[in-house]
Amino acid sequence: MEFFDYFINVPENIVIVSPEFKILAATDTYLKTTLKTREEILGKVFLKEVYQNPETSFEENPVTVSIQNAIATKKVDYLDVLRYDLERSEADGGGFETRYWEASHTPVLDQDGNVRFVIQNTHDVTERELAKKAMKASEGKFKFLTDAVPQLIHTNEPDGTCTYVNQRWLEYTGLKFDDLMGVKWLDTIHPEDVSQLKNLREKAISDKEEFQLEVRIKDKNGNYRWHLLKNVPMRDENQEVVMRVGSVTDIHNTKIMVQEMLESNEQLSALSDQLQDAYQTAEDQRATMEHLIMQAPALFATLTGPEHVFTLVNTHYQNLFPKRELQGKPVREALPEVVEQGFIQILDNVYNTGAPFVAEEIGVALDKDNSGRLVDTYFNIIYQPLYEHGKVGGIIVFGYEVTDKVKLRQELESLKANQ
Repeated sequence: MEFFDYFINVPENIVIVSPEFKILAATDTYLKTTLKTREEILGKVFLKEVYQNPETSFEENPVTVSIQNAIATKKVDYLDVLRYDLERSEADGGGFETRYWEASHTPVLDQDGNVRFVIQNTHDVTERELAKKAMKASEGKFKFLTDAVPQLIHTNEPDGTCTYVNQRWLEYTGLKFDDLMGVKWLDTIHPEDVSQLKNLREKAISDKEEFQLEVRIKDKNGNYRWHLLKNVPMRDENQEVVMRVGSVTDIHNTKIMVQEMLESNEQLSALSDQLQDAYQTAEDQRATMEHLIMQAPALFATLTGPEHVFTLVNTHYQNLFPKRELQGKPVREALPEVVEQGFIQILDNVYNTGAPFVAEEIGVALDKDNSGRLVDTYFNIIYQPLYEHGKVGGIIVFGYEVTDKVKLRQELESLKANQ
């Protein structure tokens, strides 16, 4: 009797069954978990008269199979994780509660080596299994999001080792996932850009800071295109880097266009210095260029000095703000609504570091009619540093509005989501 008292008070989900599957004993914890009483289960056939699974037969029940294995082999048999929902009491609202279990079936032998009974010890692993399912769902959402964006997205360990690339990387390079892991992705960088990238990358990893650089990346056809590579550290609550996230944006067309514009300006400047007698011709060419810029169907402006003062604003840019005077005013004063949206910090970074800023479909809320009503607008834009005597003296702003394109795509995506 004393041993029985010890047994029923063991804080485990334990039930003892005979080789004929009749229930011989159970702990109080087991009865509490299954919402049964001893009178309801003792002497009953396990999994047939009580605890039967309506979705499968007694013979095919994985618990039945495991117990039979334990009896046949006379060794402990371990059951894989099994979902078995528990019935709630009426006081708890009734119905069933999702539960996941791990179980072991231990045969106990008599003096002749025959199985006297089998001990089932069950452990509730619901929290662990639900956490695993939640993590898997979270990973699925992360993959979907990174595959949906137009950029090449990758993640790295704190030491820079690549651990993940999105589908865009695979489509652009034509490589397999494993071909880009570790440091293999560096093989896609143009040989002339690798050294600078490695030096900048190693310093940023050592300093636990972000970095960005314009590099050429080889596509699946063997052609190199210019991209803006940016890598940002993710920190924990102790500010320790736990991973790094990288984004790669194609800027090839804009890069070539800007380079051609800068080369053209440099050639005109050199020609003016060398040929004094051609001054008027050069001035006419400059005036023509300015006229073309002013009438061009794209946004163009120049900003001068650390306060980013508008010194040239073409007609297309000015038409965004028909009731405002931009010329000669700092951006902060001329366009106060963009201050809180972080654009002053972006301009400051371009001016102070000389690193261009390129963005596709960047959103900005603008007060177009100077009424205080902000309108969501989207642009493809580049802020290119303008050098004077070897130092950044201003910024060239070039871009075009793509609001209609973005809103149309958003409407199409919304329609697809509601189908």
